[in-house]
Amino acid sequence: MVRCRHEKSKKDAVTLECQHPDQITPSPQDWSNLQNCQGLHHKSVLLVVMHVRSLSVARILWALVLCTVPLLSLSFAPGSGNFRRTSKRSLELVRIASSSSSDDVCTVQILMSDTGGGHRASANAIRDAFDVLYPGKFECDIVDIYTEYGPFWPLNAYPQMYKIMAEYSFLWESFYVFGETDFGLWLNEFLLDVFCFGPFKECLKRPIGSTSKRADMVVSVHPLCQDTPLKILAELDSNGASRNPNARKTPFVTVVTDLGGAHKTWFNKNVDKCFVPSDVLYQKAQSRGLAASQIAQYGLPIRKGFWASVEEENSSQRQKSRRFMGMLGRGGDSSTSSASQKQNLRSELGLDGHLPTVLVVGGGDGMGGLVDIASALGKSLGERNQAPAYQMVVICGSNENARNKLSSTDWGPGVKVFVQGFVKNMDEWMNASDALVTKAGPGTIAEASICGLPCMLFAYLPGQEEGNVPYVEEAGFGKYSDRPEEIAKTVSSWLASPETMQAMKSAALQASRPAATLDIAKELAEIALSTKQEKAVVAAG
Repeated sequence: MVRCRHEKSKKDAVTLECQHPDQITPSPQDWSNLQNCQGLHHKSVLLVVMHVRSLSVARILWALVLCTVPLLSLSFAPGSGNFRRTSKRSLELVRIASSSSSDDVCTVQILMSDTGGGHRASANAIRDAFDVLYPGKFECDIVDIYTEYGPFWPLNAYPQMYKIMAEYSFLWESFYVFGETDFGLWLNEFLLDVFCFGPFKECLKRPIGSTSKRADMVVSVHPLCQDTPLKILAELDSNGASRNPNARKTPFVTVVTDLGGAHKTWFNKNVDKCFVPSDVLYQKAQSRGLAASQIAQYGLPIRKGFWASVEEENSSQRQKSRRFMGMLGRGGDSSTSSASQKQNLRSELGLDGHLPTVLVVGGGDGMGGLVDIASALGKSLGERNQAPAYQMVVICGSNENARNKLSSTDWGPGVKVFVQGFVKNMDEWMNASDALVTKAGPGTIAEASICGLPCMLFAYLPGQEEGNVPYVEEAGFGKYSDRPEEIAKTVSSWLASPETMQAMKSAALQASRPAATLDIAKELAEIALSTKQEKAVVAAG
């Protein structure tokens, strides 16, 4: 049963009550009652009371957290139209230099949140692809919409919450599992509509770049940036007449940045296009009601350094591109030339040019038991010989404790160890390596496959990253273990077997999609430019 109470007093309130003995999802009549409640999007939700007799622990945790959000809002009381807040991170407005007039420029707003590094990396990749393919024709506004426009905690603290839940994965799994239930999906959409519609509207209607107009197209690279933005665009495009996504005229596209699994919130059947990187996510998109004509499958958008097919504008970049393609065994280069280029790159990075190299990466935040894994692998390699026969590079990211501890470790005589912090040239470190040890992040796996690297996976977030493990194993270019000793044994055996390494390298290259970013950008540009042209024709007529 759902009852809505609306009062015309200073303490306007809407009360939602759900009472079902056997299920957590209210009935269709409940939804109808809720939608008919006047003032739902304009009044404060004072209380969400759920009386459910059979709740899992995960659902209770989720419900308790979400039910605190309306109460917290009473302390902030955001004023109408004044939702934007000051943040330590300024909005990233990326303007592509152009001599064209503002009327010739197509503007794109890319919505994301810094919950992990992959979402911003994908947004930057799309921006860079526009720059390469259509110089001077696109201006991109990349915005962390929750951090910059979230009205109060926890909506404006998603990156910090993500780090906590990533460290205690049982919390993440509880939220993830509940969020995929019908009630979890509805509750998430309901709360975002109530509290974030106004703030997010300020974001979506702001002028972009050198123009005085809002974006010609909106792109989401985050699972929680679909439902409410689609309704906001409908209201903006209809001059306030409707929030039905069907009333929307501004193109809206989702680019899924997960690989072997993805949350249901990624998929909204009202989008114009949904780009997915794998067969399993193509099928999930269809299961969520998207038609085949709405789905495009190219691969993951990846950082510019991994684009194997881009001819750069200046000679130094062209040289790097040719070297990159040579190391992949493409473009007619011989294996001898490829090995020579890898040796030269290693020398440039301060490594030994001739030693087999394993790269250990803990992600941008260095999480996932990096010290124990690197220590076990270094010990295994170091004890095999009395002179250096291998080298190991450890990228610690922002984890200074891990960097300091590993830098002071006394390694065995058979291995050279190089410890790095946060690096911006991950493409070079990967191309200089022969194998990769990493957590099962989708972007890292996609980039590793382009470089032909066998992957030893040691950690994943329950839910969307869990599917990345079978993706790698079934493709034949990696294994998974969360035990440092097993990881060390497995990787050491790979490096000791040239035949195994070559077979896994070939499998990785077979799974790679180096042109994905450019393919996605081309189709995005086609959608944006054609829509803008249609609007111009209508305006002229």
